[in-house]
Amino acid sequence: MTDPHRLPPDAVWLGLDLGTQSARCVAVDSAGTVLAAASRPLTSHRDGNRHEQDPEQWWTALAAACREATSALDDPARVRGLALDATSGTILLSDTHGTPLTPGLMYDDGRAADQAERVNAAGAEVWSELGYRSMQLSWALPKLLWLLEHEPAAARPDARLLHQPDLVTRRLAGRQVPSDASHALKSGYHLVDERWPAPEFTELGVPAQLLPDVVRPGAVLGAVCAAAAAATGIPEGTAIVAGMTDGCAAQIGAGALAPGAWNSVLGTTLVLKGVSPHLVRDPGGVVYCHRGPGSTWLPGGASGSGAGVLAREFPGADLARLTAAGAAVDDDAVAYPLVSSGGERFPFRAIDAEPFVLGRPRGEAGLFHAYLLGVACVERLCFDYLDHIGAPVEGPLTFTGGATRNPYWNQLRADVLGRPVHLPAQAESAVGMAVLAATSSGVPVRDAAAAMVRTGTEIAPDPARTARWLPVHIGFVDALADRGLLPPDFAAHARSRAHRSATHR
Repeated sequence: MTDPHRLPPDAVWLGLDLGTQSARCVAVDSAGTVLAAASRPLTSHRDGNRHEQDPEQWWTALAAACREATSALDDPARVRGLALDATSGTILLSDTHGTPLTPGLMYDDGRAADQAERVNAAGAEVWSELGYRSMQLSWALPKLLWLLEHEPAAARPDARLLHQPDLVTRRLAGRQVPSDASHALKSGYHLVDERWPAPEFTELGVPAQLLPDVVRPGAVLGAVCAAAAAATGIPEGTAIVAGMTDGCAAQIGAGALAPGAWNSVLGTTLVLKGVSPHLVRDPGGVVYCHRGPGSTWLPGGASGSGAGVLAREFPGADLARLTAAGAAVDDDAVAYPLVSSGGERFPFRAIDAEPFVLGRPRGEAGLFHAYLLGVACVERLCFDYLDHIGAPVEGPLTFTGGATRNPYWNQLRADVLGRPVHLPAQAESAVGMAVLAATSSGVPVRDAAAAMVRTGTEIAPDPARTARWLPVHIGFVDALADRGLLPPDFAAHARSRAHRSATHR
């Protein structure tokens, strides 16, 4: 008799990832071993606050990556399922055959400020019910309105909204398949009632026929068709599983699925995703929830700050050398590491936020260290905010993202947070999608993650260093509050939490 909680031992699962700079495919077996991986570059076009990609690139690049990865397997016929993640809020319009009618408007495209005001006026009640209160201008629904108002192709009766992964899943299946609710969130999909909010969309002038059907992540959308099999090397008949956005995919890849668990992804910007037994509603509108496996919710937020500040402030520098030099300097100076030209998004919203430096860093190494410390302080402030709005934050914590290649920074972040951290062995979005693909065998996602995700190493905070950094963090909070960037109640909560932490040591 087949064990419903055990994965088929001979199966291989594909995780596909569409990022900003590359398309990636990984092949993972049921024990979590990465058997093959391949990627292809993607290019973007930026013009002021506009950021576009050619959607055809998504298919050609991902198909090439899949061909390389599957050709490296000893037996490609072992592939049983696949799932795909992509950037959150990236959309386009296509015709009913899946041919793009517009460029892909990327996750951080900021052209739709006027449309965002209309979206938030029309949908205020729904957005509050869903917990995020209002939509940011880079979200998908404001950009959809922009396309409807500025792209002639939007008037075609066969025009359809596609989220970034929808173009790929359609071609894999050879027919139109539903969107997943994770990518549909920023298009205004009602995650509680599981429907499109028709009265609000009518008021905004969004035609009902434009909108795709939507299913929960993990649903089987269909199977790989013969034409797609020839193009990708993926066996015909392979199950296509509805995926999630890249941040949620990384959370699955980190195995962060228990209530109260969090995954902190530090790349160009900082993204936090957690698990809650209930929908977290945020009066400040910077935290939003995806639906998670089973009855759980995945609250999280994406900051405008992160490791991207290092490339901007130290172009072409030897980061390993600067890390070692900064660690030797060990300054208390701290720099606000804002990356986005659109201001801050999480743990507070301030489109007029600007970087600053506190203290007097000693030379280039001291300034570099100040930015490392600044990211750690922003990260702690994110948890201060999550705790402030009632999200569970005391569960296990994992670090993922490119910045985890810096051991000193990992330790610094753990020290500032004052909590132990795990670094999963194979934490990446594509691996998370391989885990989700494995649920097509009938195994729940938490069981699939338990079998496929390797815990990795633990980083324990140094209590003496945590005590040292607490006053620095409080000073950082004060500086943000003095600049009018933090609401007074949030700033008071962050200070109180730091003082309680110091008292309990």
